[in-house]
Amino acid sequence: MSDSRTPEGNAAQIDYWNALAGQTWVQFHDQLDRQLEPLGLAAMDLLAPAPGERVLDVGCGCGHTTLALAERLGPAGQATGVDISRAMLQVGRARTVAEGLAAIAFREADAQQDDLGQGQWDGVFSRFGVMFFSDPVAAFANLRRSLRPGGRLAFVCWRPFAENDWMRIPMMAALPLLTPPAPADPTAPGPFAFADPERVMGILKDAGFSEMSITPFDTRIGGADLDQTVALTLKVGPLGSALRESPDLAEPVAAAVRTALEPYDTPKGVLIPAAVWLVSASTV
Repeated sequence: MSDSRTPEGNAAQIDYWNALAGQTWVQFHDQLDRQLEPLGLAAMDLLAPAPGERVLDVGCGCGHTTLALAERLGPAGQATGVDISRAMLQVGRARTVAEGLAAIAFREADAQQDDLGQGQWDGVFSRFGVMFFSDPVAAFANLRRSLRPGGRLAFVCWRPFAENDWMRIPMMAALPLLTPPAPADPTAPGPFAFADPERVMGILKDAGFSEMSITPFDTRIGGADLDQTVALTLKVGPLGSALRESPDLAEPVAAAVRTALEPYDTPKGVLIPAAVWLVSASTV
């Protein structure tokens, strides 16, 4: 196991989310929040935060989920969002000020190695924020230490790329125009690092959690119009990464992606199947 308690332990991800990736999520945060909301709410229902509890939101991004947690926790509770992206946290803090919420806070911290408090939280929640740790066992052990005895963990993470049409269909449409990407390490930090359920359960067990469960959840996500959906698709996920290497191909790729997404355009916007794991665990 690597020594994650060094400044460089998660340095690559910190650099990544404080550069172009973080700025992209800030630019598209309203659309991304609408798209991911049903998946995050399913995990939040699994956590079942109660009024007056204290909940940590890991990888909170621009704060949408932290605000949703605060609504459930009420004025006597506390929702704290943690992220490594300074730009996204600035959006979250601005939202808090605009809505006048007192029982909510944001903290720039690396959940893998920074002190999150000892036995301080009733629950830990994450919407797609836990797949980017360089040492996931160390990270989840750190999260477990922050929970009180009997505390709960719940998060949502992606199932394999092949099962997620919202990313697979645009990528397959663009692939004939792009240089084929090199095979990726399936366990490297990234959106699909937790696609293998046995790996996820092993990480949680090694981190000291108990009463673990992992269940599949499928729904359609999106809701933006076709133009907005194409614009977002070209900026995030595997296709966004590929186009950053070949920006001159953006126009023909956009045309191919638009054609591929047209069958999913509905009166409620473009809605495409998504496949995730809903994961829960607890402390003893």
